[in-house]
Amino acid sequence: MKRSSLLALASWVVLLGAACRQDMHDQPKAKPQSKSDFFVDGRTGRLPVEGTVARGDLREDDHLYRGRVDGVFATTFPFKIDAAIMERGRERYTIYCTPCHGQTGLGNGMVVQRGFKVPAASHHIERLRNAPVGYWFDVITNGFGVMFGYAAQVPVKDRWAIIAYVRALQLSRNATLDDIPEAEREAVLSGRTVPAGEGLHVAPPPGEGGHIAPAAETKSPAESAPKSPEAKH
Repeated sequence: MKRSSLLALASWVVLLGAACRQDMHDQPKAKPQSKSDFFVDGRTGRLPVEGTVARGDLREDDHLYRGRVDGVFATTFPFKIDAAIMERGRERYTIYCTPCHGQTGLGNGMVVQRGFKVPAASHHIERLRNAPVGYWFDVITNGFGVMFGYAAQVPVKDRWAIIAYVRALQLSRNATLDDIPEAEREAVLSGRTVPAGEGLHVAPPPGEGGHIAPAAETKSPAESAPKSPEAKH
């Protein structure tokens, strides 16, 4: 009995020893940054296949991601513009645009005031007032003239928010009484402050969709008289 047990144990040892080969320990694998004899370029790290798109970055929507519809600059925004988008646009505009273009978009930002040789464009010239929103998106994304593109600094939706705010700046200097619905003109003509929550519904440029101006900050014409757009420091 004792002998048979020893034979059985010896058999298991032989089988286990045969299974544990050294090449399982030294298995072929590629360590980071190591040389490869398999690939022609000698690198173990491989580049993604050409045309590879990361999950969530397909960006098929030309309107949203490139500012174009059927190959031409879009004349409409790719999503609804509301008060929250306008406030986001004002905030981003203040951060990225005012150094050159100024708070009111006249092209007299501090960079220009301090001696930048190429003056920044005013947002209120006729060419830019009439430019489609898709053109604005393209300029913010890719740059124009001495202005470099802001694709790396400003996310896609923030670019559209900035454009919406610029449109509001343009409208603030070129709006007429006819742009205000007749039912709400009385508030402007009388100079009364519009109650909070009402807001003035201002007609947007053709085809662009509109937003409601926040009523909490609406003032009478006397209170909102134009002041110096930029104060020199």
